[in-house]
Amino acid sequence: LLPCAVLPESHMRRVGGGMRRLCAALLCLCALGALRSSPSADACSCLLTHPQDAYCSSDIVIRAKVVGKKLLKDGPFGTMRYTVKQMKMYKGFNKMLHVQHIYTDASESLCGVKFEINKYQYLITGRVYEGKVYTGLCNFNERWERLSLSQKKGINHHYQLGCNCRIKACHYLPCFVTSKNECLWTDMLSHFGYPGYQSRHYSCIQQKEGYCSWYRGVSSRHKTTTNTTDP
Repeated sequence: LLPCAVLPESHMRRVGGGMRRLCAALLCLCALGALRSSPSADACSCLLTHPQDAYCSSDIVIRAKVVGKKLLKDGPFGTMRYTVKQMKMYKGFNKMLHVQHIYTDASESLCGVKFEINKYQYLITGRVYEGKVYTGLCNFNERWERLSLSQKKGINHHYQLGCNCRIKACHYLPCFVTSKNECLWTDMLSHFGYPGYQSRHYSCIQQKEGYCSWYRGVSSRHKTTTNTTDP
C-alpha cells in the first residue's frame, strides 16, 4: 500500500484537486482498514501444542488458585501480576521452590492470559525470567477440573518420561514418522478438532528399545496399572 496522500504522478495529472484529495482520503481509509483486519495487529496467534510438549518446554508447572491481581504500568498496555496460592509444583524445583506471583501481558492481543479470581484451581505453565514466572495464551493454562485424568497423570509423572521424544503434528495426509523418537500426532485430522483424543488421553513415552510410542496410562517400562487418584 502507498502512504496516505501519496499517489502516482500519472494519477495526479488525470484528476482535479478535489478528486485528488478524495482519492488520497480513500486510500488512507483502505490502509487503516487493512491494518485493523490483519491478524497480527489485533490477535494473538499460537501454534497448536500437545500438553506434553507444553510441559517439557516450560520452566514451571504448578497447580494454583488465583487470589488477586494488580495491573503494573510498564509497557504500552501494562503487565498483569496475579497473586497465586500454590497447591502443588510439578516442575521447576530447580528454579524456585514456591510461586507467589504470575506475570502476563495485560492485553489479550499480546497473548496475555486472564485468570478468574478466587474461583478455580488452574494448571499454570510458564517460563522464568529474572526470578519471575511469565505465562501467556500460548502456554498451557487450564482450569484443573477441565483436564482429563490422563492429562493429570501426565503432568504428575508421565510427561517427563517423554521429554526426549518428539511429537510430530500431522495436519494433512499422508504423514509419517521419520525417526524412532517420534510420535505422530493426528488430532488435527479429526472432525473433533483440537484438543483431540491424543491430546487428552495419551503421552508419548520412550520405551526400553529407545523408540517412542503413544501410551495411555503408565509407561510399560514400569509394568504398573494406572492409579485413578487425583495427582
